[in-house]
Amino acid sequence: MFPAFCSQACSGDWRRQHQTRKLEMLRFWRDGLERQLAALNASIQTLQTQIERDQNEAADPS
Repeated sequence: MFPAFCSQACSGDWRRQHQTRKLEMLRFWRDGLERQLAALNASIQTLQTQIERDQNEAADPS
């Protein structure tokens, strides 16, 4: 499975490095999703504000 020159300590280091890279990748994905979610929340809030404003203008056409 592992090359003969690689000891258990080497495989432990490889596993730790692999897990670290995986953690960094997952955090990168999460950051991107958080940005997309923030953009969606802002769009929803803007639309709700516009709908409320339009309803108020229709109810009070002064």
